[in-house]
This record gives sequence, C-alpha cells and structure tokens, in this order.
Amino acid sequence: MVFSCLRPFWEGGVSDEKRDSKGKVKGLMWYKDLGEHVYGEFSMAVLQANEVVEDQSQVESGPFTTISPGPHGTFIGIYDGHGGPQAASFVNNNLFQTFQSIVHEHDKVSEEVIKEAFTATDDEFTRIVRKQWKQKPHIASQGTCCLVGIICNGKLYIANAGDSRVVMGTLDKMSSSRGLRAMQLSTDHNAKMETEREELRSLHPHDPDIVVQKHKAWRVKGIIQVTRSIGDVYLKSIEFNTDPLPSKYRVPIPFSKPILRAEPSISVLKLHTDDRFLIFASDGLWDHLTNQEAVDIVHNNPRHGIARRLVKAALHQAAKKREMRYSDLKKIDAGVRRHFHDDITVIVVFLDEQHVHKSSFINGFPLSIRGGAGLSQSC
Repeated sequence: MVFSCLRPFWEGGVSDEKRDSKGKVKGLMWYKDLGEHVYGEFSMAVLQANEVVEDQSQVESGPFTTISPGPHGTFIGIYDGHGGPQAASFVNNNLFQTFQSIVHEHDKVSEEVIKEAFTATDDEFTRIVRKQWKQKPHIASQGTCCLVGIICNGKLYIANAGDSRVVMGTLDKMSSSRGLRAMQLSTDHNAKMETEREELRSLHPHDPDIVVQKHKAWRVKGIIQVTRSIGDVYLKSIEFNTDPLPSKYRVPIPFSKPILRAEPSISVLKLHTDDRFLIFASDGLWDHLTNQEAVDIVHNNPRHGIARRLVKAALHQAAKKREMRYSDLKKIDAGVRRHFHDDITVIVVFLDEQHVHKSSFINGFPLSIRGGAGLSQSC
C-alpha cells in the first residue's frame, strides 16, 4: 500500500520537551533524545572526535514556502566536513534557506529543485572562498559531504554528495520473524568504491593519476577519498590550485574541468506502510556498524535516546578494534580521540503510519533544530 498523500499528523500541540530546539550536551556528546516532526518522531546525536567538530546537521519541519497552501514536509541534513569546519557550517546555515527560495519560485519539490539548491550553495561558498582565500588560503581546501532527505507529498527524496549514508528500516515480508530489513538509499561517493573510481576514470580519461592508492586507501589525486562534495574548490577550479594554497593540496598537472563536483545523486521513493524509519548518519557511524546492525538496534530498542544508543554501539566497536575498554575510550579528549574514531552524527527519523493520513497541521510548527550546538565548533 502506498501513502497516497503523506500529510502532517498532529491535531494538538507538541510537548515542551519534544519542541526544545537546543538539545543537551554531556562531555563530547550533543543529543536530542526525542522530538516530533510533521510525520512522526525523530532522535539526534552528535559525538565530537576532532579538536573542532566538523560535522553539522539539521532537521527542519513545516512549510517549505510562505505560500499557503504550499509544499510542506520534513528536511533532514547531514554535513560531514573535512579540512576544517567552515564549509559544513556554511551549508548548515544556507542550504535549507536556498532550497526554500527555489521551492517558493517553482511551488513544488522536485529533483531539479534539489539539484539547483546544491549547485547554488556550492557556488555561493566558492564566492566566499574567492574573497577570502588570499588571506586564508586553507579555506580553499575545506569541503563537506552533503546528505539530504526530504519527505513531502508521500515521497522521500534522497540527495547525496559524499560518503554519508541513509538506511531505511522496512518490514521484511519474506521473514517469518517479521523483522526489519535494512535498505541503503544513498550511494557512497568515496574512492574506495570501484564504481566511483571507474566513473572518475571515464570523466578524466587522459589523467592516469585521477585515483591512486596512498596511505593504504584509494584517493582522488592522491589527496582526498570523497568523490563529490560542496566546497573543496581547490579541486574544482585551477584558480585555487596555486599559491598561496599549501603545497600538499596542489596537483602537479593543471586541470581544465572540475575533479570533484557538487552535483548530488538523487533517488525518489514512494513511501509505503512497511517503511518504519530512516537512519541518516555521517561515515563515522558506518565505519563501525553495518546497515543491518544499525536497523536492528533501532527496531529492538525504545525510540527515546535511540540516536545516542547507535553512537554508543559504534564506540563499543571502535574500542574493540583497538583492543581497549569502552570506558577508557570515553576518557580520551577531543583531538586525540580522532585517532580512534571520526566525528559521528546520527538522525533517526520515524515514519508513523497511524499519523500520515491525518490532514490537520500540527500546532507550533515549523520546527528547526541544529545538531551539535554547544560543542567546540571554531578555533
């Protein structure tokens, strides 16, 4: 059965606890144990590993435009920065607003609207780099993976540039235990994937070094593992691949077309009653948990605090790999912690079947929450 029209659900208000948009901080962890979006509930957690946290994230739920009635729904974003926090922070502060403006112009959500929002955000960050990079050359080597999910009008749009990932937990009708099957909905844009290496080679047939192995990993130009991103302008325009850019980021042979690109891969799915929840996470989680392990944890535990539970499960695995106790890993400070695991961001979004057919709009929306507030986000 397909949801013919996925509509907001709540006829009354939302509790103060669930409406809190600040979350809480405990040590290196920021978390929002449970909140409500217009189609169900959600849980968020961010764990810092870098000296300055490079992951950014958001949940926006409510109207997408000022037009009434107009498109409305839930927007989820995971932005896993690298080289510094500035690109991820910029995307967190601008992508959704850009998306809203384009939706307002077209009065609909579509693949074209989403692509335009990604491109416009990347172009605007490039303009900032152009103004600043002579004084702050390192900004040219900052970038971010960008994973977005949009639930609107009975459809789920997934747009991804980078190696963050979204996995759906959906009812497995073939299983006698009535368990949930993990379904990966995004493509990992990482040079470790053979399909990504093949695509780069086909786009750059005259460059034998477009992907090479370095430090035991496949890397684009021997520098970076992700193959798509917002930012990283030093690998998109030759004007930024020169002095004063640090030499470790420069490529020896000039390039005539972008090596990395911001264009996302996009998939569109109709939501079904068997679809129970979505797990959005940066690669810090998926480095330690399989898709099915993550789905099983969510399925078999209470919703409250489930994002934190996933982070904790990943930490247990990280400690196990280093043959150390979980309690000892937790004592390690940010910065040094990066040698054991990456920043980890998790957003679990529940799709509540009993609510999706109600037509009334929830009082108190729109909701806007940014993950990680209160953690160290600037030098």
